[in-house]
Amino acid sequence: MIRHCVFIRFKPTISTAYKTELFNEIDTLRDRLPGMLAVHIGTNVSPEEGMDKGFSDGFIVDFADSFSRDAYLEDTEHKATGGRLVAAAEGGVAGILVYDLETGD
Repeated sequence: MIRHCVFIRFKPTISTAYKTELFNEIDTLRDRLPGMLAVHIGTNVSPEEGMDKGFSDGFIVDFADSFSRDAYLEDTEHKATGGRLVAAAEGGVAGILVYDLETGD
């Protein structure tokens, strides 16, 4: 299984409603992309001050395998939402951290 972790440092002008809209767009991809198993969305709740480096929001997508993840990355709707996420992030791409883990699940 691949766990695709995306953390975002949003511009201060981005509303909670717009963040929710973007995250919902990611979640709806699950309905049509095979191997996209689960989407977890949320705000950082760690008590370790400063450790988030300002990446206060994010999502994690679980994929059955790397082929499913790669199909998601190439998906037209994903790319469109990704572009909107980059535009909403502080510093563009610099405001987004992506980290993929391969798990034994």
